[in-house]
Amino acid sequence: MSFPPSRIFAIVIGLLVAAVVILLLRVVFDFPPASTGASKPEGGPSRTVIGGPFTLVDHNGKTVTERDFAGRSMLIYFGFTYCPDVCPNTLTVMGEALNKLGDKAASVVPILVTVDPERDTAEHLKEYVRHFHPRLVALTGTTDQVADVSRKYRVYYAKVRPEGAGEQEYLMDHTSIIYLMGPDGQFRTHFSHGIDADGMVRRLKDHL
Repeated sequence: MSFPPSRIFAIVIGLLVAAVVILLLRVVFDFPPASTGASKPEGGPSRTVIGGPFTLVDHNGKTVTERDFAGRSMLIYFGFTYCPDVCPNTLTVMGEALNKLGDKAASVVPILVTVDPERDTAEHLKEYVRHFHPRLVALTGTTDQVADVSRKYRVYYAKVRPEGAGEQEYLMDHTSIIYLMGPDGQFRTHFSHGIDADGMVRRLKDHL
């Protein structure tokens, strides 16, 4: 059975359009997970820019930018202090990994960026970091500053308020992965939710 040239041309054009659409979708949606439960395969190359300049305030009340961490690797986690389990567990794993890393840990800065700046003031963060690794740096800022850095790291977050809860009685749904940024400020890899300290150490040694 043969097709007229006009129909063959239409089929070819349709296939080309479909290929372009699929390529665009892959480029647009190829970034780390936008919810706590999702995950992207670890260690693979990223075609989406992750990270960038930021201005925030640390737990001592000092204004800091990404330049303050230049020359050191950063382990960055986005969470909040009122998180009941996932955030403290993740920060604990980060600390354990650094303790097991040995001398190389000196070149790595563990960082918590809050996604709840309304409640996580610098004063509150200063008390919170005492429960974790002694070198943990906690960062907050205005709602706009936190939104800006979260967008640059492709982090999703949103308030979740149970029915009947008060104005300040809410949790934060958020991306729960750890980013490893190199001494040059460039994205190296990420660690998915649920990784243990030993697994993180093995991966870190490949990048330090």
